[in-house]
Amino acid sequence: MNEPKRLYRSRSERMIGGVCGGIGKYLKIDSTVIRLLFLLLAFLSGVPAIIAYIILLFVVPEEPLSVEPPKQE
Repeated sequence: MNEPKRLYRSRSERMIGGVCGGIGKYLKIDSTVIRLLFLLLAFLSGVPAIIAYIILLFVVPEEPLSVEPPKQE
């Protein structure tokens, strides 16, 4: 049986807290794109985007150590 896909803060793709890296892994998108979207959202909305990031930093659990990094082809 397949386990459901889970959102985690990334341990390997992190600049501050791993939130954008985790979202990138979850959506299978480069984490740089997610970071740029957060940056754009921060410029457009200001404080709400920063508050959303901080909330995600505390709400989204960190990636377990047992998760193996994806194999590079």
